[in-house]
Amino acid sequence: MSKVYLPIQPPENVLASSQPELTESQKEMQQAVTTHFETSEYDSLMDVEKMWLSYECILRFLRGSKWKVDVAITRLNATLKWRREYGVYDTLSAENIEPEAVTGKQVLLGFDTANRPALYLIPSRQNTTNTVTQIQFSVWMLERCIDLMPPNVESLDLLINFADKAKNPSLGTARGWLSILQDHYPERLGLALVIKVPFILTSFFTLISPFIDPVTRNKIKFNPKVMQDKIFEPEMVMSEWWDGACNFEYDHGKYWPALVSLCKDRTELWTANWRKLGGKVGVKELDYKTGTGVLEAPSDAVDPTQ
Repeated sequence: MSKVYLPIQPPENVLASSQPELTESQKEMQQAVTTHFETSEYDSLMDVEKMWLSYECILRFLRGSKWKVDVAITRLNATLKWRREYGVYDTLSAENIEPEAVTGKQVLLGFDTANRPALYLIPSRQNTTNTVTQIQFSVWMLERCIDLMPPNVESLDLLINFADKAKNPSLGTARGWLSILQDHYPERLGLALVIKVPFILTSFFTLISPFIDPVTRNKIKFNPKVMQDKIFEPEMVMSEWWDGACNFEYDHGKYWPALVSLCKDRTELWTANWRKLGGKVGVKELDYKTGTGVLEAPSDAVDPTQ
């Protein structure tokens, strides 16, 4: 079995959306939120924020808000503010976050049978003590998962192995990460697959369980059989930590630049397509990822990364 050192390329096949067809009422709600940001908020938005406010993003926040338009708008505004203040577009750069990545404690590798990207968390490789930068790194990796999502894929899988003397996260760190995931990334978690959980961590999960919303809690699976249950094909699963057929070895000098480059290339293409599609709030991710309906770029088009 030959060694694998680089991220696996995203699938090229476009699966059907896993979301149910919208009712007429839900379509009106989506349009109401879009109209709000096209009018009340539009001038204050950076172009990169307009691109983030996609058709699917608005629906994710509506679903996460139980289809209450005012709640969804409030949550979207809170997340827009948080993304600016947290530095998602600038401070959380590959260069700034790289010291957290050198041991391979988080690895983005492979896709499940629904084309969701897989993010491996390997706590035994923890190399830092600053909880602030640890959470920042987790957010950066979450953003890279989104970069690698194929068309019609909106969520990811977390694969966590607590074996090999894993360093347990603090309650504060876990709550901080959960808060970010639930408040600012609704509908993004597909599954959280957890294996080899020591007794002390079973108690820890019991402690944090009240802070996990019921929808998220139902997505957490302990000691799953990811290949036997057809969640993953063997070649998409690490052999070292999960007994799959992918003989991956973390070599930071090879993996890190390849991941950064792969994500950059995809987002640059999507940005160009988004610009050609009008460069506004409510453009469909499906369209800018596939290039569907791409028009010639207008002469006054603005680069949304500026």
